[in-house]
Amino acid sequence: METETNDLRYLELLARQYPSIQAASTEIINLSAILHLPKGTEHFLSDIHGEHEPFLHVLRNGSGTLSRRIEEMFQSTLVERERRELATLIYYPERMLNRRLDQLNGPAAEDWYRVTLFRLVQVCRVMSSKYTRSKVRKALPPAFAYILEELLHEQESIENKHEYYQTIIDTIISTGRARAFIVAMAELIQRLTVDHLHIIGDVYDRGPGAHIIMDALMAYHSVDFQWGNHDIVWMGAATGSEACIANVIRICLRYANLETLEGGYGISLLPLATLAMEVYGNDPCLQFQVKVPPSGEEYTQNELLLMARMQKAISIIQFKLEAAIIQRRPEFQMADRLLLDKIDWDAGTVQVDGQPYPLNDTLFPTVDPADPYALTEEERSVVQRLVYGFQDNEKLQQHVRFLYAVGSMYRVYNGNLLYHGCIPMEEDGSFSSFEIDGESYRGRALLDHIDRLVRQAYFATHAAHKQYGHDMMWYLWTGAQSPLFGKKKMATFERYFIDDKTTHAEKRDPYYDCRDRPETVGRILEEFGLDPQRSHIINGHVPVKVRKGEIPVKAGGRLLVIDGGFARAYQGVTGIAGYTLISNSYGLLLAAHQPFESVEKLLDGGRGPYSQTQILETNTTRIRVRDTDLGKNIQRQIDDLKELLNAYRSGLIKER
Repeated sequence: METETNDLRYLELLARQYPSIQAASTEIINLSAILHLPKGTEHFLSDIHGEHEPFLHVLRNGSGTLSRRIEEMFQSTLVERERRELATLIYYPERMLNRRLDQLNGPAAEDWYRVTLFRLVQVCRVMSSKYTRSKVRKALPPAFAYILEELLHEQESIENKHEYYQTIIDTIISTGRARAFIVAMAELIQRLTVDHLHIIGDVYDRGPGAHIIMDALMAYHSVDFQWGNHDIVWMGAATGSEACIANVIRICLRYANLETLEGGYGISLLPLATLAMEVYGNDPCLQFQVKVPPSGEEYTQNELLLMARMQKAISIIQFKLEAAIIQRRPEFQMADRLLLDKIDWDAGTVQVDGQPYPLNDTLFPTVDPADPYALTEEERSVVQRLVYGFQDNEKLQQHVRFLYAVGSMYRVYNGNLLYHGCIPMEEDGSFSSFEIDGESYRGRALLDHIDRLVRQAYFATHAAHKQYGHDMMWYLWTGAQSPLFGKKKMATFERYFIDDKTTHAEKRDPYYDCRDRPETVGRILEEFGLDPQRSHIINGHVPVKVRKGEIPVKAGGRLLVIDGGFARAYQGVTGIAGYTLISNSYGLLLAAHQPFESVEKLLDGGRGPYSQTQILETNTTRIRVRDTDLGKNIQRQIDDLKELLNAYRSGLIKER
């Protein structure tokens, strides 16, 4: 009886939105029709690492989806150069218009506008054909919404409509609105090319434009995000985690990437620079030499030396801050990472795993041998000012709030499982357990609980809860059981201070060997409620070393690794410039990209980066909206509306 009462209350609420039989019936018709449309195109990208230019280019062309469609449409009517120009115009309308119109004027410019507008309308019609008019209408730029809607649904083949259609184009040109109209149409085509975007982690670090990428994602029409280890450490820094802040700054200094930190977010490193000059002013800091990317900004020797000294200063601060977490969280089992107290100051050695190793640098002016993990007064002052700089940074906080809003540890979407790093495993392929707050978690339960703790770090008001969240975010960056890190240790201290490279090894989680096995991938998919015969895992984090013969398709096609080296720093290892995955109504395609040189080359008529597309799966029947998660939600709405219709017709609810 109570269930029936609740059902009636729900139907009464639904009746407020659909107050009559006609309204409910019309919506059922509309929703039923949507179910039979082709599934929208999904676009998967991973490990962008601050490389904003290639990222934005891939976003604009849908990993080649748009250029392939132009080839299909105009292969017999346009020469290759004209097809390339049309594609480039759609990718970069403002800049291409500046170039093109500098060469034309008067009647020639008008003719070019007319031809170009006709071609863009053709492309726009094709790209919008898989969407409802309502969805396309919502995507239209307000200034041109009415005109665009008329052009997209016009039938110029009918004689009395042809003149109407021609008049619209001529009037756009004669009123001086052709340029703005072309820009609006190009941006609309870009938007219609991809229905939904998945980012499988690691927007931050290495490249200079993570903040630019975040701005683009916030403006994107439909996106979800699976946090990567480099994202989580920035998120932790934004929440006020001192250890995460130290790691973020150290990495930026190590790779000469201050553009995001200082230029993008305006975070001042002056307090750290002052400390470095005072404490390490006579230290050559040879082990902290900056790794400047080949195409990076040029620095003077004095600037590079200052960055090396700042890097050493923040590294020592980092080791001290991390020690505090390790000591208060014994469940993290990271006591082996406490190394400052293992230094033999007289012998100039350090004990690692019980074995003494010579130190290549014994200048530790801020380390007290009697209390090695205590911050000096000056270090504490620097940390406090840096915490304020991160927490009070409006732009960084906007970006991080967005990552919380659209992001998660993993996502199940249209039958695929998306996560950045790994599912922690034992050597036999079983799920590893991790103790948190006295309870053991593994597999999906582990990721679910960690997801909650990450949100707790940002949103909790209880100090102890917030602190645990902070500590967990740091652990996710560097801990042995972290699903985002996936290694047994992060050998930061050893890489800086010990020449013996055997201590630098960072053993990977067994997951990375086990994921080649179909039975392991099947077990993971079942753990997340998916069909191991039909579903896929989309994975990032570890670059696919194509140059060494590695392939991105694993476990008989059930697991796909799409970290192919977006970051220039990894391209020498991978041999390519990134993978992107495309899932459309026909199947799955994997695009392998070559390095992106510059927008200028494209505008000059160049071919742009070559992308090799591999068809991974072809569907036996075209996938419709009804086959997707969205379709299931729509079907539930239809079922509810049918119940409402029955209630109207049986007199249980009155029409309004």
